Amino acid sequence: MRHYLSRLRARGELLTVTREVDPRHEVAAVARQLQQKTTRPVLFENVRGSRLPVLLNVYTDHDRLREIIRCEGDETFCARLTREISLAAQLDTPVERVAPPADWITGKLSDLPVLTHHERDGAPYITAGVFLAKDPDTGRGNLSFHRSMVVSDDELRIRLGSSHDLAQFQLRAEARGEALEAVILLGADPEIFMSACVSLPPDADELALAATMRGGPIAVRPAFTVDLEVPVSAEIVIEGRILPNVKRPEGPFGEFMGYYVEVGDNHVFEVTHVGWRPGAVYQGLICGSDEDLRPLEAATAARIYKAITGQVRGVLDVSCRPTVMNTVIKLDKQYEGHARHALLAALGSHLDYNKLVIVVDKDVDIYNMDEVIWAFLTRGRADTRTMVLHDVPGFYRDAHKDHWGRLALDATKPWGREAEFERKSIPGVEQIVLDDYLPHFSRTEP
Repeated sequence: MRHYLSRLRARGELLTVTREVDPRHEVAAVARQLQQKTTRPVLFENVRGSRLPVLLNVYTDHDRLREIIRCEGDETFCARLTREISLAAQLDTPVERVAPPADWITGKLSDLPVLTHHERDGAPYITAGVFLAKDPDTGRGNLSFHRSMVVSDDELRIRLGSSHDLAQFQLRAEARGEALEAVILLGADPEIFMSACVSLPPDADELALAATMRGGPIAVRPAFTVDLEVPVSAEIVIEGRILPNVKRPEGPFGEFMGYYVEVGDNHVFEVTHVGWRPGAVYQGLICGSDEDLRPLEAATAARIYKAITGQVRGVLDVSCRPTVMNTVIKLDKQYEGHARHALLAALGSHLDYNKLVIVVDKDVDIYNMDEVIWAFLTRGRADTRTMVLHDVPGFYRDAHKDHWGRLALDATKPWGREAEFERKSIPGVEQIVLDDYLPHFSRTEP
């Protein structure tokens, strides 16, 4: 992360706030306001109550996500990540073991500038922390995200979704009457952060994927109080144990769909050690914001892309913008009914998130929903190009069935009439530099 920040700073992409800011609401408010105007990350250097600066908005930009996984040229994010997942499965040595750092600083949770984001949030929450744990049966490692409510210097309360690997690890440890050791990485390498966003098969290793993204092994060292190996370059590390047979109230919390999750009994993480590198940076993240959604959308799109391309030819790319609840497929249409085949394949590819699926032609920008909706509205009938699937289950925790059902839209050109839908264009528009006509335009416009 530190190396990546230096690159962002050198390119003039990193914004810096020097005035004092309050970690309760103010930091999140400024970061959220910035997301309405720019994709640039922001570093808050003077956060009240802590000596550590706070970084947000690192993962708001799709081009930066492409850079992290080393996309080149016209290669799509989905195609690149799919290839890296395959390569990671063949990697023999994803880590390089090194000695513990001599200059590591030991502190406590209250030293960290943990943010309170939303009005009704029950406490400060760690939201950008990457959990690292091992399967107690096999020793396989796992990286994942789970919201963490700060209760005291010794206790976090965390949400483990029942379908997540970490929840399964905890259940296996609990069946033995044991706590599950884990660490929380804050300010992890961008490759580690991205790998934690990806849903891999049960026998896969997210650290191997991170090493593949980087093009070399991840340096790790022993943790201080738990039997785990920790990436050396993580800015901040919280060590501890998820207690067996203990749940306590957690919440409310403003989650990724834009609503509050009310108070519920969730797992207890007993903190055994907190430490950081000299000059460490604390990473924050506003759940449901662009920084939360862009990496999740990209990783989900890659999963759907892999599933669809295994069944349907001509799939060029997949996007899940503006939220992970919808999927847009770019298709090189080759026969009548081709779009419907793609829709059907997509609907079965991810049973949580594919609430709305749209297929468009290869001339449509699938990262621009204005273009996607324009294509549906201008390229044919709304009634015969729409499929509604009733009573298809949604999220595993959707008790009221609010996310049941699916909608599929064919927004491609009618087969055999492609010439009628040639898009108009203005020659030379892509080469125009407005500063040549309106001096200083780029510096005066938001």
